[in-house]
Amino acid sequence: MKNWLIAPLGATVALALAFPAVAQDDAGGKVDWTGPYVGGSLGYSWGGKTGREQIGFDTNGDGVYNNTVTTAAGANAFSPGFCGGSALGNSAAQGCRKDKDGTNWSIHAGYDRQFGNIVAGAVVEGGKNYIRDSVTAFSTTPASYTMTRQLGWNGALRARLGYTTDSGIMVYGTGGAVYGKVKNSFTSTNTANRFTVNNASDKSWGWTAGGGIEAKVSQHFSVGALYKYTRFDAGDSTVTVTQGTAPATNPFIITPSGSTDFARRSRFNNQSVMATASFRF
Repeated sequence: MKNWLIAPLGATVALALAFPAVAQDDAGGKVDWTGPYVGGSLGYSWGGKTGREQIGFDTNGDGVYNNTVTTAAGANAFSPGFCGGSALGNSAAQGCRKDKDGTNWSIHAGYDRQFGNIVAGAVVEGGKNYIRDSVTAFSTTPASYTMTRQLGWNGALRARLGYTTDSGIMVYGTGGAVYGKVKNSFTSTNTANRFTVNNASDKSWGWTAGGGIEAKVSQHFSVGALYKYTRFDAGDSTVTVTQGTAPATNPFIITPSGSTDFARRSRFNNQSVMATASFRF
């Protein structure tokens, strides 16, 4: 996590812990969370990869990306391997640059219901995220092939369940469904073949889960901090490789289908931390 983010999040938590008595005094006793609210959040997101990223190949047109692209001599054309990130050159030895982390913001509306010290509710939110995630394959040519996806507008419907103190400090868990717009792109140092990106703009469903702390700093205002892990099933974008100006012995062409399709072998995961603020009616 970037150091510049720790300070404002720490300040948010400190504010949440410092002012619960204000809410208690305004309410004339035990703080009550029951009611609707609206608000916003601002935070930071970073990639949450699981395992080594790869690109899969479909050479026979069956829609299954488990084939090997071979040279005319029968060797594996992608034996140099893969890396998570965008290529720094045309060979694996040059490596890859790290994926781009970024800020995120959202607006939200929700409703809470308090039962003793238990608070249950639901919240709908929508906003924008600025993270970018790439994976690169290297061929023996040598050449690099990078598939990139960038998360943009996204929304979620989450349930919340928490425990609150009488003074109005609530710790909670949350989870639900997410929906986002993913922009897909492709770059390569191979200038001979022709590459076509399929489903460049992909709308994807997924899920999110996390937890946070929130405190009422007055009768109608609360602040908090929230952590979320989010996974999008963004797997519909592929790249089709055809001959272009390459010779008939090109590895992408000497296949049962006469072309080759690329696809990523990983979901689009990210983690985020946010400072939140809500007006409560």
